[in-house]
Amino acid sequence: MPCYLDPKNDLIFKRIFGEHPHLLKSFLNAVMPLPPDCRIESLEYLSPEQVPENPMRKDSIVDVKCRDNHGRQFIVEMQMYWGDLFRSRLVFNASKAYVRQLDRGESYHLLQPVYGLGIINDVFDHKSSEFYHHYQTINKGNTNDIIPGLEFVLVELPKFKPEKWEDRKMAVLWLRFLQEVDDETRNVSSDLSENADIREALNLCEESAFTSNELEIYDEHWDVIRTLKGLAESADVAETKGRAKGLKEGLEKGLEKGLKEGIKKGVKEGIKEGIKEGLKKGRTEELEKNILTAHQNNLSIEQIQAFSNLTQEHILEILKRNKLQ
Repeated sequence: MPCYLDPKNDLIFKRIFGEHPHLLKSFLNAVMPLPPDCRIESLEYLSPEQVPENPMRKDSIVDVKCRDNHGRQFIVEMQMYWGDLFRSRLVFNASKAYVRQLDRGESYHLLQPVYGLGIINDVFDHKSSEFYHHYQTINKGNTNDIIPGLEFVLVELPKFKPEKWEDRKMAVLWLRFLQEVDDETRNVSSDLSENADIREALNLCEESAFTSNELEIYDEHWDVIRTLKGLAESADVAETKGRAKGLKEGLEKGLEKGLKEGIKKGVKEGIKEGIKEGLKKGRTEELEKNILTAHQNNLSIEQIQAFSNLTQEHILEILKRNKLQ
């Protein structure tokens, strides 16, 4: 009985979709909102590293990047937890790929669409039960009027339910594969293993196919994910602590101010001001602690940005102030 590794892990995801173009083609044709007459017939991999022409501008690396027979580019990212910066990063990377299609003097009609796909093993939209989010640039007054160029799809894996996509069998199989297969998997559902593409992807997930060094990298990735999730949760706790501290300070300020200006008005204004100041101070202090902890655990600046939502300059300033940079 084979032991499987989790395909959502960075190493495994790139092994499956970054080294086997026919599997990536199958996956994209199944999941992306492509017109029936414009499905992907073939594709070529592009470098996942997007180096800017100007060295002063931001470099970026994506999980998988390719171009199909129609000239369209696809950027695919697997994200284990949601951070507000992920959506911005996906837009940034797709926009960079879009504008770099043309050399100086070339006509705009040569531009081809760029699609960004984010598979997220987390929930970011808590107000809706929908798991599939398709974004386009549209005219709000006439939603059929679309500016072509950039399109984005975000999939919330935890919310995925196969019965919602009964008419898209291959998409269901691929999303079930990502959702159901992990380190604990020993028996795979027959409808997954009977499909040739999914069966090949399953074989690529078998632990025996990896070297001891690769397995170490696999485990290190989970360590980083656990650290980042812990820091992100700590940031939320910091905000809660800040609110509690703000409420306490607000009451104190409000009572003091109320003696002079009237209890009712003073308490109300004091609480409002105190919560605002306390929240800012409490969250800043706790967030700075988390950033220092992340740095000491050898997390990169981009990884720290993911949970802190701070700019690179702000993070470097904090590290410098604490003599860690």
